[in-house]
Amino acid sequence: MFIGLLQFLSDVVLYILITNAYRDFALSNGWAWLNLKQLLKRIVPAILVMGLAYLLLTVIKSYLFRLWLQPESTQAFLIFFEQNSATMLMAGIRLMAIWLLAYHLYHYAQREITIARDNARLSIIAKDAQLNNLSTQLNPHFLFNSLNNIKALVIEDPKSARRSIDLLSDILRKALYSGDLLTTSIEDELGLVKDYLELEQLRFEERLKFNITAAVNLNNTRILRFSIQTLVENAVKHGIAKQKDGGRIIIEVLPEDGFIKILVQNQGIYHVEPSSHGLGIKNLTERLQIQYNGKAKFSIGNQSAGVVLSTIIIPIV
Repeated sequence: MFIGLLQFLSDVVLYILITNAYRDFALSNGWAWLNLKQLLKRIVPAILVMGLAYLLLTVIKSYLFRLWLQPESTQAFLIFFEQNSATMLMAGIRLMAIWLLAYHLYHYAQREITIARDNARLSIIAKDAQLNNLSTQLNPHFLFNSLNNIKALVIEDPKSARRSIDLLSDILRKALYSGDLLTTSIEDELGLVKDYLELEQLRFEERLKFNITAAVNLNNTRILRFSIQTLVENAVKHGIAKQKDGGRIIIEVLPEDGFIKILVQNQGIYHVEPSSHGLGIKNLTERLQIQYNGKAKFSIGNQSAGVVLSTIIIPIV
């Protein structure tokens, strides 16, 4: 029992020395970051070298134990070596190969996990930066359009112009004082839309009417800021404004199988040429794809003669 335990402990110490020496050598030479092809070119000779080291240390250890336990033995070391070297070499190569493969597989897995985590972090940073950049483009776009509307009223209807300025102040307070938030609740987004449409009604008077319908249980659900407002602005600018008699904008926000469906309908004709897409629509399309990782859908087209329908479908998160 004592001899077996001593043999085991001595094996553990010797083989830890061998594998630890290899670990230090591999780390100092950057083997942990090599690709598979480069690594294999180094592992094969490393297995042979470690197998030889195993052989020499094991033979010497075994011979010394033999002399200690059997002092009457007169067998020479070279004879002992010749008798046992082949078996010990094969055992050493097998053990070292198993250890090396396990060691490098572990480090390869750790490296892949680290790379995946870093890539995910960089992806999130890039995504946030891109969304923030798009958001900063949209605020001035909205502001300039509103100011142009007020400009048109200053001479024609000063009273409506003053009311427009009050509405714009409320809109800017809601929209711009939200800081760097990329999303907002549906309730707040629709509040912004209502103020915007009232602002536009002062300019278009009876030519602009609107209806808003939204499921109450979705009020606190978060969506991209300016998403509905962008569709409504597009409906006013490219639809209602170009109709002699104006028209009605119908807005609906409904749940649908784990998604939110946003519909904006208006009188007008949609031209399918890409050049017909303004900054707002291009911006919205890109933001939807980034924010929802390709799971959002956006479409705009002629629903029937003289009616344009814009649709956003996004997952409920």
